[in-house]
Amino acid sequence: MQLYGRRNSINVAPVLWCMEELGLRYERRDVGGSFGGLDAEFRALNPNSRIPVLDDGGFVLWESNAIIRYLMDTYGREALRPGDNRERARNDQWMEWYKTTLYPPFVALYQQFIRVEPTARDTQRMDELARTVAELLRVPDDELQRHPHLGGDQFGMGDIPLGVAIYRYVSLPVARPKLEGVERWYAGLCSRPAYQACVMRPFGLTPSEFIALEQADTRT
Repeated sequence: MQLYGRRNSINVAPVLWCMEELGLRYERRDVGGSFGGLDAEFRALNPNSRIPVLDDGGFVLWESNAIIRYLMDTYGREALRPGDNRERARNDQWMEWYKTTLYPPFVALYQQFIRVEPTARDTQRMDELARTVAELLRVPDDELQRHPHLGGDQFGMGDIPLGVAIYRYVSLPVARPKLEGVERWYAGLCSRPAYQACVMRPFGLTPSEFIALEQADTRT
């Protein structure tokens, strides 16, 4: 099993975390960002020239959420695999909510730090994005005040994409509201060894810091 993608990518990290939770053996290849490698050979795997890409014994799959679903459905142990279709659907719901609703404003805010030099940042736009993200997070916060995880009573794939974003969100120097459900859930994620290893890694707050850490962080 091979995973193509750099460790610090916000779209690769969820797949890495999932693979570690499942105890899978895999080889990771540094591709994308400052590593390059999105060439014709890579486009044969993913015509979009984007990471991550999974090659599981010749079965090639791209798009991070699709990869996570495949891994959970194929290799998920009883404690991690959704117990029935309704539980799976609840987890799937939160994966879709993250990608379609929270991801666009959050990534726009996040990239103001890792893609834009401090002197060129649009502080008004950053404040607007921070307010939008804070307001959107009240939706999962309401769920997490009633349930320990987004999919219900147990950790599942629905926790993974948002879980990666939350680590980066709380690491950004922006105003954040008090969200008791999200904070309790995040504290629980921080106790998971796979989350510590794959998600809780410094990423920098300027483009130069981001690239330097990207180049230094090549451990499988």
